[in-house]
Amino acid sequence: MRRSLKWSLVALGLLVPLSAQAHRSWLLPSATVLSGPNVWVTIDAAVSNSLFVFEHFPLRLANIGPAPDSVGGRGRGADLVITAPDGSQLEAQNGAIGRYRSTFDIELKQAGTYKIAAITEGVFARYKVGKDTKRWRGTAEEFAKQDFSKAEDLVASAMTRRMETFVTAGRPTTETLKPTGRGLELEPITHPNDLVAESTASFRMLMDNEPAADVKVTIIRGGERYRDDLGAIEVKTDSDGKFTVTWPEPGMYWLEAGFRDEKSKIKGVKERRAGYVATLEVLPP
Repeated sequence: MRRSLKWSLVALGLLVPLSAQAHRSWLLPSATVLSGPNVWVTIDAAVSNSLFVFEHFPLRLANIGPAPDSVGGRGRGADLVITAPDGSQLEAQNGAIGRYRSTFDIELKQAGTYKIAAITEGVFARYKVGKDTKRWRGTAEEFAKQDFSKAEDLVASAMTRRMETFVTAGRPTTETLKPTGRGLELEPITHPNDLVAESTASFRMLMDNEPAADVKVTIIRGGERYRDDLGAIEVKTDSDGKFTVTWPEPGMYWLEAGFRDEKSKIKGVKERRAGYVATLEVLPP
């Protein structure tokens, strides 16, 4: 039978691009480039008004522990996926969810580039039974098993949300930069740990492993609470999903993109929505 679930505030954020909201979600590494392996990096994950400031609530991560009772919202949280340079999956260490942020450590035993991602995906349905509006959320497999025979005005959307950051220990590698083929993804042409102020970097956006054309990409440097101008950089992808960015100055940058069309491949689901966020560090020239 049908299952109704209450969404957390973070899950509701899947419905629209984060640049249109007061709050932004992000992952923030303590370092993005280290001299070699056998070192540690700490990742903070949060939702905030000002970028990279802990002042709203933690980003919920399903596999590092429950949030305290004082934190609002409900929901399982995003799945944390840590990919090592050789493509293997790592477990987070020392994970905790506090009042304003989630945090965890990663031991970088291998030389190369690591990808840290927080991923949410599934199907969201809205429908009526009599005068009552119902909502359902679950996986595509669970959706296929539901009985919506008594539902009226059923609208179902397939949704994915991916947040990423990249850390390199020693020599940069590219194995972890390959797209997974699920949802909206960033395919770096310029290595994400080789970004330098006053230089131009190239990227490609893919949706389910196909070029995502005419997608708006918003890029904001952290620390906007200390300046009057947000200084957002806005670009659009070309027909091949490519776009370029010339970095105005060093710092930590938040990159966000959203996608929506009616080409879902899930039976009974017409619309697909996807969001992507990355935290990137730009170094001095």
